[in-house]
Amino acid sequence: MRFRLPVTILAAMVALTATGRGAARQGVAGAPRPQQPQTEINMTISGDAGAQPRYAVPDFIVRSSDPETAAAARLMGTVLWDDLAFEREFYMVPRDTYKSIPAARAFAEIAFDRWKELGVDGLVVGSVEKTGANAFRVEVRLFDVKSKASVIAKEYNGTAANPRLYAHTAADDIHSQQRGLRGVARTKLTFSSDRDNERVANTVQARDVKEIYVADYDGANQRRFTTAHKLNITPVWSPDARSLAWTAFQRVTPDILVSNIYAGMPPENLTGGRGQNWLPSWSPDGTRICFVSTRDGNSELYVMNRDGSNVTRLTNNPAIDVSPTWSPSGTQIAFTSDRSGAPQIYIIDADGRNLFKMTAESWCDRPTWSPAPFNEIAYASRTGAGYDIKIYDLATQERRQLTFGEGSNESPAYAANGRHVAFMSTRTGKKQIFVLGRDGRGLKQITTVGNNYTPDWSK
Repeated sequence: MRFRLPVTILAAMVALTATGRGAARQGVAGAPRPQQPQTEINMTISGDAGAQPRYAVPDFIVRSSDPETAAAARLMGTVLWDDLAFEREFYMVPRDTYKSIPAARAFAEIAFDRWKELGVDGLVVGSVEKTGANAFRVEVRLFDVKSKASVIAKEYNGTAANPRLYAHTAADDIHSQQRGLRGVARTKLTFSSDRDNERVANTVQARDVKEIYVADYDGANQRRFTTAHKLNITPVWSPDARSLAWTAFQRVTPDILVSNIYAGMPPENLTGGRGQNWLPSWSPDGTRICFVSTRDGNSELYVMNRDGSNVTRLTNNPAIDVSPTWSPSGTQIAFTSDRSGAPQIYIIDADGRNLFKMTAESWCDRPTWSPAPFNEIAYASRTGAGYDIKIYDLATQERRQLTFGEGSNESPAYAANGRHVAFMSTRTGKKQIFVLGRDGRGLKQITTVGNNYTPDWSK
């Protein structure tokens, strides 16, 4: 059976990325270009006595008299506030505390004295104007309240289909300019889910269908990606976020499939039914995929080119080797093996040499290597009846624990900037996707429907 990406979903996903620098990151052709409506002052807004600067984000100014623009303006202000709060670089003044401040109808009408009384250091003001049947012009400015100077002034032109993306783009621009931080507001999560309540047909054992889903980093815009009515599991993003690889049970045994999201073509089967093949992992440069296969009789790690050619065996041991993850340099691969008894995390060079045992705990699985600049591996470790997420610092060889027995917590995946981890947890009953800061703070639930598994975060 072929997996086809529905035209409606393809169009929606293109629209999700086609604004400002978010489109440049995703490589969408013909995307709108950000413009600067006025000269910016190269200044970093600071708080009092070394405290975090206090930011406020009121509703955006509405420049067109239609309900769609007004609704988009309210949504953009809320989403931008949430995006800025997510990284915890600023103290975000609660929006309900400045409802009494008169809404500006233009940038020249901002009541700076009122915002200064509220103790606001950085004021983010936006405006939305409809420029066509399905097009917006959005301006976003960051003001230093004390000096009334415009520190950031951006203009974004594009589709009206996804107002949230304008806020995500502005948040990433603010984090970049003010903190030198790569924000994750425009990144996406992928995961598998049984939420559709479908059953796999023609199997010996009746099993739930699992399909691949894609969502914004904050859980918004959750969309079904596969429609095969089979088992589709363990999705992973390519480094350029233009392709997904996953494990698909097209017939009886699993294979590795890859879909080029914007090509509009059926997914490619890279392993062609030779043995059982699952758990793909992209190399950092996107040219190779490490995966697990039984093609030679035992569960071993293999590496192949992006097109499925040049398959090379990496491990050779009677034990089971699974769950590969590449180092940021592409020179090493961490994986799970029970070669010493209970499953533990091992590290091996990408050419199969220099094996190193990383953990010696009761049971460890699903390692994921952090992006630079952090040199860490997050993994699931059995703690009592369930699992918790731990992080191993490769430089210091120290371990720290992120979750502490609230359900079973598994399958960690790092955000592109390494500051957050997505994972699956049963803490609310069913299996759901959560995100958490690498410092153990900022827990946020992403999914609520059905059971959801093995998240991966786009780069």
